[in-house]
Amino acid sequence: MSRWARLGPAFLPFADAATPELPLSRLLRLSLFQVSVGMALVLLVGTLNRVMIVELGVSASLVALMVALPVLYAPLRALVGFRSDHHRSALGWRRVPFIWMGTLIQFGGLAVMPFALLVLSGAGNASQWPAWIGQMGAALAFLAVGAGLHTTQTAGLALATDLAPKASQPRVVGLMYVMLLLGTIVSAFLFGAYLRDFTPGRLVQVIQAAALATMVLNGIALWKQEPRVRGRFAERTKEPSFREAWSTYIEGDGARRRLVAIALGTMAFAMQDVLLEPYGGQVLGMSVGETTWLTATLALGGLIGFGWASRVLGRGADPARMSALGAWFGIPAFAAVILAATVSSVALFAAGVGLIGFAGGIFSHGTLTLTMNRAPSEHVGLALGAWGAVQATSAGVAVALGGILRDAVGAVAMHGSFGVTLTHAATGYTVVYAIEIALLLATIVAMKALVGDRRRSVAAAGAMAAPSAASGNAAPGVASAGMTKP
Repeated sequence: MSRWARLGPAFLPFADAATPELPLSRLLRLSLFQVSVGMALVLLVGTLNRVMIVELGVSASLVALMVALPVLYAPLRALVGFRSDHHRSALGWRRVPFIWMGTLIQFGGLAVMPFALLVLSGAGNASQWPAWIGQMGAALAFLAVGAGLHTTQTAGLALATDLAPKASQPRVVGLMYVMLLLGTIVSAFLFGAYLRDFTPGRLVQVIQAAALATMVLNGIALWKQEPRVRGRFAERTKEPSFREAWSTYIEGDGARRRLVAIALGTMAFAMQDVLLEPYGGQVLGMSVGETTWLTATLALGGLIGFGWASRVLGRGADPARMSALGAWFGIPAFAAVILAATVSSVALFAAGVGLIGFAGGIFSHGTLTLTMNRAPSEHVGLALGAWGAVQATSAGVAVALGGILRDAVGAVAMHGSFGVTLTHAATGYTVVYAIEIALLLATIVAMKALVGDRRRSVAAAGAMAAPSAASGNAAPGVASAGMTKP
């Protein structure tokens, strides 16, 4: 941590978020919970879906549904954020109890997951048992990991926002997401190295090591972070219900349009999450280790996108325009992935994956900054929870649709219904990537509406200032001051 802190803003994006009250070393330690979340995400949407489809022989539709199961908990992120805003703890904590409970749930899901997956695949003696046992066990494991990481991430981001001064809150949350990407990159390389020579025993070791690492990292992250204020809630005041707080938030400052745009863009970037590694394995003949590194390439592109967007937004750029720019970058990225199958180029495929990460990083940073800039000060947790809930829900739905469409279209194509030319394993993947391009175009349209809202707000502010300037003209000597003040 000390070495990272000494690198400073030159090498670590968002390092300028540190303040005397919240030094960079403390920020980096707090961000370790994001590393554990990134590690879990690599397993869920990267390594495990490739292993289940290719090595364990599970259908892509079933894998997509398993990976999408955490979406069932995602809508509760807004409620988790709201509850952590108003939690009454005898120990004087608000966020820590939610983060710790999320950690325990995530640990439990990872601890039983490898055995559930082996039973699901029918390996060994598991073939003698009913299929629903493996399906139920894997479903519960995926659901537990998803519930744990959603709870931990929502409360953790809210805690980071609480500890940071108001002016640096967006940059602090941005630093948290940079650490998420770094955790994703490191985890992807480690998992790829350990699973290079795949065996069921090695799979158990890797996933259970991830469970232990989750407990260790999150425990270090939480140590002496949130101040214990005894008697914080000694005087009980009437608080708004979740429904009242949500109604106030959703009706304010273009929240509906913003959430719709976030949903469209997230679906566009997430539909391929469960398909990239199988695509590399089935269409381009890549090994398990090589396809796992694709997740690292995706995360590295996202890290570069986050860093670039941070610099541009720090100069006062419009976050809605930044989000739309990310969608524009995504279109040639998916086109490159589609073309890679035609020319059988692994290099072009890897470049497309990196560009997808870059575009997704720009889009995520833009929408995150837009959400933070317009979040009510009394409902920061709710705003972050709503942003995370929409993102996670849209991603889960997109992942499930991606797997189902790939299987359905691929099966029809392999039967020759689309002609001899399209009787290829890449056809199902290509259709999904084409749909993602269409969703990106819809995202661009939605973001233009948000830019229009901002222009109308500025125009309205100018119109409100005009009468005061006009009234100033009635008195000598006041007009010049009234005109120069704006």
